[in-house]
Parts: sequence; structure tokens; C-alpha cells
Amino acid sequence: MRPLFKWKLRTRSLTLGERTLVMGIVNVTPDSFSDGGQFFDAQLAIAQALKLLAEGADVIDIGGESTRPGKKDAVSAEEEKRRVLPVIEGILRQAPSAVISIDTYKSETAEAALAAGVEIVNDVSGFIWNDRMLPLLAKTSCGCVLMHTRGRPEDWRTQPPLPSDEVVPLVMDDLTRLAHRAMLAGVSRERIVLDPGFGFGKRLDENFPLLAHVAELHQLGFPLLSGTSRKSFLAKATAKTSEVDSSARLAADMAAVTASILQGAHVVRVHDVKVTVGAASVADAIARIDQRTFRGAEESLLAK
Repeated sequence: MRPLFKWKLRTRSLTLGERTLVMGIVNVTPDSFSDGGQFFDAQLAIAQALKLLAEGADVIDIGGESTRPGKKDAVSAEEEKRRVLPVIEGILRQAPSAVISIDTYKSETAEAALAAGVEIVNDVSGFIWNDRMLPLLAKTSCGCVLMHTRGRPEDWRTQPPLPSDEVVPLVMDDLTRLAHRAMLAGVSRERIVLDPGFGFGKRLDENFPLLAHVAELHQLGFPLLSGTSRKSFLAKATAKTSEVDSSARLAADMAAVTASILQGAHVVRVHDVKVTVGAASVADAIARIDQRTFRGAEESLLAK
């Protein structure tokens, strides 16, 4: 069962759990592993964001730095702001009611993006790579996505593997600790969504037990976001790459999206919004039947 939440954002709230919300990705980077820098130009990025909104995206997630495995050289906050702020401003000029998220671990970028009108800060580090991020979030009222990452991108290819039965407990323990840390710093619970961080410090096959057990993360008492789109562990499962066969990549993405929703994800973060909206509608219909069946069985047992 997928619990219901109200996700408190900077100027509004979103209902989570009645249906799956779709977060569309726009990478304003020259080196993203997933889209090859297609939207590095600000005008192209704005056009892509508006296209994703028209296709049914509930949130647009803007990122200005790639976190691909093996990456060592960080983008400066000044450069990151130079990339993302014109895109945020351009989107809001043409779609003033759009809900925009900034994908950054830098407090300086997050602060500037919030001033420009974003509603959500999505930090892949779980608010631990920048000491000023939590104090910033504590004094704002924006929504927050707290993601689990094991190590840093430059470490991912060399860090020791995890036994499959240790992946979920590790993610649960770390997310519990990070969420409590955020709340102690002054970030209220109703502002936080948790992301298990598929591909972030998990080796290829370590992601499948995590995907199979997303529902266990409901024990933590927060809404859940799943970001599996175009991840390499899915390409490996199909024995194809996106360059060789884009249809196989898309099929793998939709399988992972459906699995995430049936495991109780409230939000899915994706590149391909239009097809995801359709897949999510079907998965939501199945999930609603499962919930009614569960509740009916529960009521029958209680009546005995």
C-alpha cells in the first residue's frame, strides 16, 4: 500500500499517493551520461522543459552538473548558476505555475535557484557534501529530496561490492540517519521526500534488490522518489545500450518505473515523460486494485 502525504513546498503543497507524480529531467550540462549534453544551450533546455510539462510532467528537475561514475572535477557554483538560472527564469516566464526542482548539492546554487522561483531542492548527497546546505534549507520552506549516495562519483568504480542482502538494510539505515540529521537541523518532516539513489554508489546488480524492496522503505515514514531512468544497470539487464537500441532502453526504463510504482514510489524521476505518464496510469490502476483488495481482506479479518 502507498501511504498518502502532503509534500510541503516553498509556495504550495503537492498531494502524494493518490497517483504517481512524474518529475521530468532537464540536464543543462555538456557531459551528462544520459542525454549527451543535448540541452546545454539555455534556450534548448527551456524548450525541453516546456515540452515535458506539455507531456504531463508534474515537476521539472533542472541540473547543472553531471554526477556520472568516475567524475572527479566538480563544477563551480558560479558555473552551475550560470547554466541553470537562465533556464529556471525562462521556464517560469512562460509557465509561471510550473513546479521546478533544482538538482544540486551546492548551497550557493540552491539559494540562487530558490530566489529565482524553484520549489524543491534535490540533493544527491543527502545534504552532506556541503556544510551550508542544511542551514539554508532550515531557514526556507522549500520541498527537499534527500537521496542516498554511497561514496562520491570518483569512488564508485573502485569501492567494494555489497552482498545483495545488505543493500536494502544499508540504504534504510543511512536514510534514517540522514533524515533525522535534516530534521534536527530544522527541516520539517512534511518537506522531505526520500530517494534510495539507484546507481549512486551501487554496483550494477546491487540495484535490483533495492528496486525489488522499495516498499520496505515505507517503514521510514516518508514519501519515496524513484530515479531509475536510463541507469546503466537497466542497460546491462537488456544486454544492450541506449546507443545500440533506444527502444530496448525505453522498455527497460518503463519496466523499472512500473516496478517502482507497484512497490509504492510516490514520484518517479524520468527523461521520457510522455510514455512514463501512460505507464504510470496503468501501474496506478493496478496499485489501486491491490489497495482495495488488501483493505477488503483486512476488514474481513477484523470482522471475524
